[in-house]
Amino acid sequence: MPTQITALDVVKSYDGRTVLDSVTCSFASGERTGIVGENGSGKSTLLRLLAGRERPDQGEIVVHAEGGVGYLAQDERLPPYLTVRQVVDRALGELRAIEARMRHLEAAMAGGDESGLAEYGDLLTVFELRGGYDADARLEQALHGLGLDGVRRDRLAGGLSGGEQVRLRLASLLAAAPEVLLLDEPTNHLDDSALTWLEDYLRTRRGTTVAVSHDRTFLERVATSLLEVDADSRQVVRYGNGYSGYLAEKAASRVRQAQAHARWQDDVARFRESAATVARRVAPNRAMKDNNKVAYDRDAGRVQQSVASRVRNAEERLRRLLAEPVPPPPKPLRFAPVLRAAPLRGAVLDAVDVTVAGRLDPVSLTVSAGERVLISGLNGAGKSTLLRILAGDLAADGGQVVRRGRIGCLAQDPVFDRPDETLVAAFARGRPGPAAEQAERLLSLGLFERDRAAVRVGALSTGQRQRLALARLVSEQVDVLLLDEPTNHLSLALVEELESALADYDGALVVVSHDRLLRRRWTGTHFTLHTGTRVG
Repeated sequence: MPTQITALDVVKSYDGRTVLDSVTCSFASGERTGIVGENGSGKSTLLRLLAGRERPDQGEIVVHAEGGVGYLAQDERLPPYLTVRQVVDRALGELRAIEARMRHLEAAMAGGDESGLAEYGDLLTVFELRGGYDADARLEQALHGLGLDGVRRDRLAGGLSGGEQVRLRLASLLAAAPEVLLLDEPTNHLDDSALTWLEDYLRTRRGTTVAVSHDRTFLERVATSLLEVDADSRQVVRYGNGYSGYLAEKAASRVRQAQAHARWQDDVARFRESAATVARRVAPNRAMKDNNKVAYDRDAGRVQQSVASRVRNAEERLRRLLAEPVPPPPKPLRFAPVLRAAPLRGAVLDAVDVTVAGRLDPVSLTVSAGERVLISGLNGAGKSTLLRILAGDLAADGGQVVRRGRIGCLAQDPVFDRPDETLVAAFARGRPGPAAEQAERLLSLGLFERDRAAVRVGALSTGQRQRLALARLVSEQVDVLLLDEPTNHLSLALVEELESALADYDGALVVVSHDRLLRRRWTGTHFTLHTGTRVG
């Protein structure tokens, strides 16, 4: 397939902070690529560069797309004075302008003026390539599939909810059918039926699709390749064969790193042994022949020179190996085991009729020791509020909560109130032991490279702050884990590792999550919050 979009040695910075550093990547015609990485890594920045909404500080973006490029921004707001019909007309404006020009040229040619024949042919090619004749039918299909078919066309955009605005922008973009689709988190604000419709549509459409997404199910179903943006190196890595290929390559990379470390250890041991024993293996104490002491001493000198040379060579090789150690792969993420003289039994959390005015209707929930509870519900139902009440971080307006055991909580957006503190200092705060010991403890988790230890917390991206919060949590002994959207912000490989760690955790676990794959794999209790309804 021919290359359609290329980024060549692209550099992009904001306020002195480099987000993308010498990034080179390409996207082939007809490819469906998911751009992945933790929050703040530069995924949206890369997409804006590809869409031409921003320019790189260095490098070049090259796009070849006769059928046009369509871009869905993640947080764009529609002008509130536009009606739904006007929003659609604006999205289809280019197609309708092409059609109007074609009608004009057709009338001219019918009158004998054939000077516009070549232009007409070019316009017809583009119009057909973008499915211009089917645009209105495609619009109705998209509005229906995304749950907007009941919205009146004369309704003002300012009266639509944020989710409805996102779906209207997406439906309009799909109706316009550009050859290249650049989508930033297109699954946000979609319910399950709309998600399924969108995935089916993207799988069958002609053209190139590049989508930034953290939705693993979407990536499983849609992406033929993945491009991961690394927040630490500010580079990109391509993975083939979709999401399954991404996970397989991550596992293979860990195996290769383990093998390289083992080879390094073997080489170190071999050269240490060589430097220590080579002189003995040369056998300097052999017997003198013919009582020729001069020859014996001369040969002995040569032997000693040879021994010294070989020892020096072995020591030099050893020095080089030790100067460039090959680290082992980080151990799989695991939560600290719950250690107690006697295990907890019975309820560890018991909330009765807890409520917060305007945020949480009365709700009751009991969690037993070792129980696993997944809390779900629509946005605004009060899931995060309930979790903060259970953790003791928020006082309820009414009701009561009884807690037993040690509680650890991972907030949806962790806050560190000392931005000038280093990564290691923030990890170690309030913990016993010397700083060097805490630094090694943090780095042993594999969540940060050694060269990041002195970075200020204020300079960390959202995903890096989430990793820091996770590092503190997994290294504490707690009886109850409360996790609010734990798969947000993290890289997909770390999300998979986190899920595996949670499966092995033997304490009580309460999770709030919209993650479809996590919900599909969940083996514990399901607890749904309904606005305005008491759920027990």
